[in-house]
This record gives sequence, C-alpha cells and structure tokens, in this order.
Amino acid sequence: MVQRMSQTAERQRRLLLAESDNLLDDVETLRLHDAIEAPPRLREAIRALQIRLGRRNPPVPAGTLDAAHELVFAVQQRLMAANPHNPRPLRHLGRPSGQPIFTIVRDDRRWKVLTLPPPTSNGEDADWIELVESTVERAWDRWCYAQQQAVRAAKVRTHAHLAVAVAAAAWDNYWTLVQDAERIKSRLNVVRGRLAGGTAEARRP
Repeated sequence: MVQRMSQTAERQRRLLLAESDNLLDDVETLRLHDAIEAPPRLREAIRALQIRLGRRNPPVPAGTLDAAHELVFAVQQRLMAANPHNPRPLRHLGRPSGQPIFTIVRDDRRWKVLTLPPPTSNGEDADWIELVESTVERAWDRWCYAQQQAVRAAKVRTHAHLAVAVAAAAWDNYWTLVQDAERIKSRLNVVRGRLAGGTAEARRP
C-alpha cells in the first residue's frame, strides 16, 4: 500500500513538472512576440499549478512575463526537490538550499542553471547516481527546449540572437553537468575498487 502511494505521488510530481515545462514554453512564445505582460489565461494556469502543488489560495501571479517566468521556475525547484530519493533540494555552494541559480545570457535575459545534487542522506551511492543522472537528463531536455526556441525565433526572425544565446547557455550547463557527473562516477568507482581490494586482502589466510 505504501509503495503504491509513493508511486502515485511520483507520477503526480512528474506530471506537474511536465505541466510547468509547458507553461515555460508559453512564456517563451509570448516573449518571441515581444509581449511584456502575461495574459490572464497564463496567470490563471500558473495559479492552478500552485494549487495542485498544495498551496492554499495563492494569489494570481503578477502581470509581467518576468514574474510569471520566475514563479514557474520556483515551482520547478520545489518539484525537483520533492524527488523521493533525495529529501534535500538541489543547491549551489554558498546559497541557501532551494534558491534557484540564474545566469545573464544577453541583454538582461536570464536562464536558470541546474546544479548536481549532493550525496543523499541515506549514504547510498546508487540513489545519489540516480539523482545525478536524472539532473543531467533534465539539463539535456532543457537544452532541447532552448534549441527549439532558437529555431523558432530564427524562422520568424524575432530576437533570434537572444534565443541562440539562451540555447548556448543551456548547452554549457548540460555539458558541465555531464563532465561533473563523470568525475563523480569515476571517484566512486575508485573508492569501490579500494574497498573491494581491502576486503580481498582481509580474506587471504
């Protein structure tokens, strides 16, 4: 029963994460058309997402696209922190736990940078690697999303230079995480090898 409830909660978390991605897509499409204000439909959709996430009577988000953008990112941070394998949210060195990290890509355009999670509280390497790999996979998805936006911007000839800069930032973030993940795996393999060698030596008569 407990396992079934846990699986249901995880499916719900992933559905909400996908829904938040769709909302970000709406925000980016509006930006490509030089919109500044978030339409009522988008603002209500963000509020509905917050309610489904568990907030009681959240206010309708502020009317600007920047405010909508940051609020959806905050929702995503909460959803990613709710991963059942890791009770601690993703964090960046020197920043409070759960605080999103942004980088300026061009013309005051910001892009959220993902960071790899710390080791899990239960000390299981397999759980940590699973979280690391899922974060890398999410960074890949976000680059694919940014790349699609860049292609769309080039086709409609609207702010293509900004969209390309965002795609470049997304790729840099993804590739950095790939390299960091490989270093983590290599380090853990070395530790396992040493432990295995020590165990074999101890068993010799």
